[in-house]
Amino acid sequence: MVDRTEDTLPSVAEFYRDKNVFITGGTGFIGKVLIEKLLRSCPDIGKLFILVRPKRSQDIQQRMEELANSPVYEKVKKEQPNFKDKFIPINGDMCLPELGISQTDKDMLENETHIVFHSAATIRFDEPLRVAVEMNVLGVRKMVCLCKRFKKLEVFVHVSTAYANCDRPYIEEIVYPTPVEPQKLIDALEWMDDSMLDGITPQLIGDKPNTYTYTKQLAEDLLVKEGKGMPIAIVRPSIVGASWKEPIPGWIDNYNGPSGLYIAVGKGLLRSMKCDFKGVADIIPVDIPVNMLIAVAWYTAVTRPTNVLIYHSTTGSVNPFTWGEMEDIVMNVWKKVPLDACFRRPNVVITQNKFMHEFYTMVSHLVPAYLADMGYCLMGKKPRMVRIYNKLHRSMNCLTYFTMQSWEWTYNNLDMLVSQLSPEDRKTFYFDPRPLHWPTYMENYCLGTKKYLLNEDLSGVPAAKAHLKKLRNIRYTFNTILAVVIWRTLIARSQIARNLWFFIMGLVMKFVKYFRITSTIRS
Repeated sequence: MVDRTEDTLPSVAEFYRDKNVFITGGTGFIGKVLIEKLLRSCPDIGKLFILVRPKRSQDIQQRMEELANSPVYEKVKKEQPNFKDKFIPINGDMCLPELGISQTDKDMLENETHIVFHSAATIRFDEPLRVAVEMNVLGVRKMVCLCKRFKKLEVFVHVSTAYANCDRPYIEEIVYPTPVEPQKLIDALEWMDDSMLDGITPQLIGDKPNTYTYTKQLAEDLLVKEGKGMPIAIVRPSIVGASWKEPIPGWIDNYNGPSGLYIAVGKGLLRSMKCDFKGVADIIPVDIPVNMLIAVAWYTAVTRPTNVLIYHSTTGSVNPFTWGEMEDIVMNVWKKVPLDACFRRPNVVITQNKFMHEFYTMVSHLVPAYLADMGYCLMGKKPRMVRIYNKLHRSMNCLTYFTMQSWEWTYNNLDMLVSQLSPEDRKTFYFDPRPLHWPTYMENYCLGTKKYLLNEDLSGVPAAKAHLKKLRNIRYTFNTILAVVIWRTLIARSQIARNLWFFIMGLVMKFVKYFRITSTIRS
């Protein structure tokens, strides 16, 4: 480690001056925030080469235009109206041979790229193993092969995940041995058909919960071995959530991770969640790992560490926040600022008990869903609630492994990196999660899902509250009618229940009579 002095290390912005950056995953959540932060905090940065995959309905130029028009770039637009001039789209695809990049673009990258951020990956937990290996493992190999030819390469920063080693309760800043050599698995995939591969996938991933975490660990191992001699660093974020401070507090552009859960709770859809009430919800605001990526690239390039350094961007061990605490805050937010057109009033039960969770799921999810779809059919509308709940349950099943457990991570390299930054750079490129105030952050997060994902305006809050009040009255009326029907049914069949009914009614009448007499005397 090099001790920080003003004479030894340039500032982060100085380092990025006139540097050309190659980014994969630039159209993803982390990628968008990374590009915005580089443009705004390092205004003298050179070109931004962004790997973009054309879609059926959009070519790469249209996708870049859509990227530039994202709300995340509002600040940059005001400060640098011509910021799009720095974007150089590279037509490519992580699944194609040599990334599908043309020879002309390869030559440009090889001659001009200084810094590489590799964040492209499939983050679907239920991705078939073949697809996950193609994107997350072979994609890294292709990147290493390409970047080895870069004549001006100063650093290659790989975005991994803090859960790459989630089969361990205590995770250090090292690359752990993999259960199988990546190349052996790659070779096996060439002769296995999909049915055979799907059949042995559970045995292959072992104690890992899904193909995502499994392949991300393999990718780290492959990167370190095949990228030997390259200036490499690895950043491991946990569950990436909405922004904390920048570019906009609470900004979010996807339903992944907790975002979809918050909306499901706010809409009254999610009523039961299987998780450890006291377990740590290791959410990290997106601007924290983004700032860390920028600082890690700076430190790796200017100091050239002899080893590949791993950096954890998590909150669990330094600023823990439990699922139970989250539930309280989220529920309070949705009571104050409800979502529009809720299905039911927000209310969720957190339990570790499998039987209780399945009972609540049946009573509070499936029964109302089928009743609602029956109502839609009677009104001549297309049923949709059962389909929505099936999708919600699939998502919940993928997350259960992470909501039922907690992990500890080491932060030696994070603390070291903080010490190397100047006081000004520590403020600009903050990545220490210790000062994060969870209640404020969670409120902004929920409001961000309402504004940026659902496109709901705060001016509609009074109407949303009136709708919740209507739902409450319907619920009370339904419960009262149901209780009376059940009780009257019992009375008709049981002498004991009948006697108890008359006894209770007698007490009620005596209370009413006493209340009237008391009121008359006082008046």
